[in-house]
Amino acid sequence: MKKVKSLVLFSGGLDSRLAIKLLQEQGLKVEALYVKLPFGTGCCSSFECSFNFTQIQGVKLNVLDASNGKLFKEYLGILKKPKHGRGKGFNPCKDCKIFLFRQAKKFAKKINAEIIATGEVLGQRSFSQMKKQLMLDEEEAELKNKILRPLSAKLLPETTYEKKGLVDREMLLGIQGRTRTTQIALAKKYKIKYPTPAGGCLLCEKHLKNRFKILVKGDYLNEKNVVLSSIGRHFLIKNSWIVLGRNEKENEILKNVEGGKLFVPEFPGPSAIVMGKINDEKIWSLIKAYSKNGSLENKKSFNKFLV
Repeated sequence: MKKVKSLVLFSGGLDSRLAIKLLQEQGLKVEALYVKLPFGTGCCSSFECSFNFTQIQGVKLNVLDASNGKLFKEYLGILKKPKHGRGKGFNPCKDCKIFLFRQAKKFAKKINAEIIATGEVLGQRSFSQMKKQLMLDEEEAELKNKILRPLSAKLLPETTYEKKGLVDREMLLGIQGRTRTTQIALAKKYKIKYPTPAGGCLLCEKHLKNRFKILVKGDYLNEKNVVLSSIGRHFLIKNSWIVLGRNEKENEILKNVEGGKLFVPEFPGPSAIVMGKINDEKIWSLIKAYSKNGSLENKKSFNKFLV
């Protein structure tokens, strides 16, 4: 008899791992979908961690890369004009979740998955995972009653899948809140390893809000240079975006970024990449100011350009 196929939006963290196990426990065939967002996502510090878990569980891991191509352009459009506003940083979390659901909807249709599920837990996050918001996300993505949340299902309205008998509601859970005691106990029961939450989304960082506001509004970001948003010191001088490496590792990253002009000093100091047109002499002055022998006074002269 053909198994019902379920697609789980997979972050790599404990909750999405448990969602997979709960559905497998009901005899469903499960595939996972990991969406790589431009500014960080997921709970794993390495993709290999997620891949290893899905391999051990016999689950196919599908990856959608939203850091380039059409999906990147669509995501930038969300950043520019989020329908549901932003958090304390530059983060349009509600619109981002709806974006993820829409990608899951398209992918589920592609692989003929009858169920779409997530590892969301009711009330785990104060705003984005309250009941009203969870229901809004579904409606906006045109998936009303079609997002199964196995960890909190008993506290939420019955989904279409439960009504059709594709999944047994009695075997689902009713977890609520931020404590993770139940999840940790389940991890022991299923004998699964899970990562300590790492990384996160740069858009949520309050101190980067102004930087992203400037870079997005000025159309500086593209799929070739988006990696720069997470590294270095950033300056905006005469409508040119300059990034200085803070260490050897970041200097190496700068060398592999396309679309900019690279400056590599022969003296001990940071490399720089420039997006835009600006006098080379100005860039060398900036590099020297932040070099090993740069003075505090020289650095201060560039402070007004920091973003």
